[in-house]
Amino acid sequence: MRSGGPGRERGNAALELVVLAPVILFFLGLLIAAGRTSIAQGSVDAAARDAARQASISRSPAAARSAALASARTALGQDALNCAPLVTVDVAGFAVPVGRPAQVTAHVTCRVSLSDLLVPGMPGSKTLTATFTSPLDPYRAR
Repeated sequence: MRSGGPGRERGNAALELVVLAPVILFFLGLLIAAGRTSIAQGSVDAAARDAARQASISRSPAAARSAALASARTALGQDALNCAPLVTVDVAGFAVPVGRPAQVTAHVTCRVSLSDLLVPGMPGSKTLTATFTSPLDPYRAR
């Protein structure tokens, strides 16, 4: 005679699902957060590269700052990254005499929201930064 028939294990699958569902959802939220920050970091890196490039082809420090900010905003907007980027440009290279190597550096900072993921312990946002340096043409008038 069997002591444990098919009726004794009825409902175990539902109980296991109730126990495992929050764990699975937690790991799914972490996976989405990791993917979102990875993609956003790539976008911020590209925005810094574009900002430095646009600053390096400008004719004056003021034009370089303006071009870098516009370029970074455009690049982040095209990637649908909704943040208000902080763009700083080191334009000290414009003071270097013509014929000597010089460069401009762009720093882009962007705060990415993670609050919609509802993962316990996850911060509401993450600040991403990127820096890129682009050379100035040594024989161009500055």
